[in-house]
Amino acid sequence: MNIMDFNVKKLAADAGTFLSRAVQFTEEKLGQAEKTELDAHLENLLSKAECTKLWTEKIMKQTEVLLQPNPNARIEEFVYEKLDRKAPSRLNNPELLGQYMIDAGNEFGPGTAYGNALIKCGETQKRIGTADRELIQTSAINFLTPLRNFIEGDYKTITKERKLLQNKRLDLDAAKTRLKKAKIAEARAASEQEVRITQSEFDRQAEITRLLLEGISSTHAHHLRCLNDFVEAQMTYYAQCYQYMLDLQKQLGSFPSTFLSNNNQSSSAPVQNVSAPSVLASASASLPSVSNSIVTSGFSELKSLSGSRKARVLYDYDAANSSELSLLADEVITVYSVPGMDSDWLMGERGNQKGKVPITYLELLN
Repeated sequence: MNIMDFNVKKLAADAGTFLSRAVQFTEEKLGQAEKTELDAHLENLLSKAECTKLWTEKIMKQTEVLLQPNPNARIEEFVYEKLDRKAPSRLNNPELLGQYMIDAGNEFGPGTAYGNALIKCGETQKRIGTADRELIQTSAINFLTPLRNFIEGDYKTITKERKLLQNKRLDLDAAKTRLKKAKIAEARAASEQEVRITQSEFDRQAEITRLLLEGISSTHAHHLRCLNDFVEAQMTYYAQCYQYMLDLQKQLGSFPSTFLSNNNQSSSAPVQNVSAPSVLASASASLPSVSNSIVTSGFSELKSLSGSRKARVLYDYDAANSSELSLLADEVITVYSVPGMDSDWLMGERGNQKGKVPITYLELLN
């Protein structure tokens, strides 16, 4: 038998198998044939895999939208990735805004209040842009790539083996149908042999599929670690942005009041210097332990007197420099006012340690 004859026979056998499966599938849909059901454990594993695939895709796509809101940029990155080429480097939105601000500041004059402020804001925006790039790169490597590997790798393998299992089941049920229809003893013996073979192949494929599906639990554990990495990357990014803006606010707030009115034009409203701790005042005012009367009248009274008071610390606070005092939530310290001190701060003492403390982190005790 030459190779051509072998190929013809193989094609004929494959066509016969395909036709047998198609007939069995159609009769099952019409309710004219019995169907071997998978065991409950395997069905649960299949359902878990499908659920994992569905939500992994949604989370992955929405994370991509979060990191890159521009759909055209996402399409461009996708095309370059498929071509295995590096996408051209472009300024992101914060960097572009920062460059415009710097250019405008230089145009208006670095010696003017507005020009100087624009340059400082532009430099901060460019630093935020750099942090944004780092967030995207870290998240892509530690979070998006593992999710994509599951969709394009592990789940494709599961889908392939699941399709094989479906075919083995159809072969088994088709063999059972032929056994029921066999009348002659010789034909019945051949059908029984076929059922034993197809049953063995189905059981083997079911075990292979089950082992793959049980790996979904390991996938969840791996994705959990990746999620922690993503959260850490976001935490680093937002902490950097907060610090950049805090530094910028201090720089802008340090301008003399005469410098804040550009070109000697009077401002209709004074520019308020809002320090970082005072940003928390609105949030702490809503807490049961910090009433408005304590924040306003209590601290105002303390500042007008020369004595000291006990105060409970509401939140942990890390000192920004050696002039400040680090705090731990729920500890009690002594506080008092010093002439010339900013209205948002008091002097705090804990044993031999002392330093400035933000009033929004404190609750005065009676």
